[in-house]
Amino acid sequence: MSISLTAIITTIQEPTPSVLGLIEVLNRSDGVLLVIGDKKGPAKFSVPRAEFFSLQDQQRLPFTLAPRLPVGHYARKNLGYLIAFSRRASFLYETDDDNAPNGAWKIRTLQTSAQKLTPRPWANVYRFFRDDLIWPRGFPLDHVNDPATFAHDAKAPLESFECPIQQGLADQSPDVDAVWRLLLNREFNFPSGQSVWLPPGTWCPFNSQTTWWWPIAYPLLYLPSHCSFRMTDIWRSFIAQRCLWELGHGLVFHPPEVIQERNLHDFMRDFEQEVPGYLHNQQIVQMLADLSLVSGAGSVADNLISCYEAMVAKSFIPPEELPLVKAWVSDMDSLR
Repeated sequence: MSISLTAIITTIQEPTPSVLGLIEVLNRSDGVLLVIGDKKGPAKFSVPRAEFFSLQDQQRLPFTLAPRLPVGHYARKNLGYLIAFSRRASFLYETDDDNAPNGAWKIRTLQTSAQKLTPRPWANVYRFFRDDLIWPRGFPLDHVNDPATFAHDAKAPLESFECPIQQGLADQSPDVDAVWRLLLNREFNFPSGQSVWLPPGTWCPFNSQTTWWWPIAYPLLYLPSHCSFRMTDIWRSFIAQRCLWELGHGLVFHPPEVIQERNLHDFMRDFEQEVPGYLHNQQIVQMLADLSLVSGAGSVADNLISCYEAMVAKSFIPPEELPLVKAWVSDMDSLR
């Protein structure tokens, strides 16, 4: 049976105010929340419309990936995706336990309206919505001050796009890197604006905090385990974009749809975990751009594996990642 909306989080906390806010919108839309626990955290999650999977529950799941995933890692969220696939979810919404839907939050559709961005190598999407010194986590530091990355006609007409991956922005505490936090940290809100569509060939990192996915892109949800916590969703985003282009699709960014009441962070620890990205993100996207992939919906999973094989060959990710990627693909094949 297809559920109208399936939302997925992973948490080591009791239900937060942000989660309770998410439950409110799920209740209005007849949706369900899959909550993936870990070694730390609650033994249960007694909230209406939330289905909690403890570590013990996860170990009993019929997925070959389940026993391979590390404990104490954000990548356990992969099991939430697989559970949703097994239930034939028609689309997915992933978020975090510190992101609460705002007044503009709404259920997205595969066909969406957005302004078409002129092609460029890198796009700093945050500055399309507010022209201030800010950039998304994962954006190359040497491009932050490049005007070409944020030049945009705010009066461009809206066009209709089919987009199987869509990212919303966050107000109050947007997803920025540790450099921004250490130097410029403050509450930050974006004004409302039009959604923007990035054409194939234009890169911008996207995160896992308020992101919408449709079935053709489901294989690209995979979060790598053998990299730092601060890079797992960012490196996923680069691989997902590269594979998305082989489907003829671009990426849509929407105006803020959540308020992030950010969990406590150690900025220097975040910085340490982001160093691989500061040093290698530009190399990674160039390597991905140079890959010879196969076009078409039937090649998405094979393209995903090819991207990870290239990441391993260039030593961005250790070889231990590949068995997990292949287990993920095997599980997805079995669910079809």
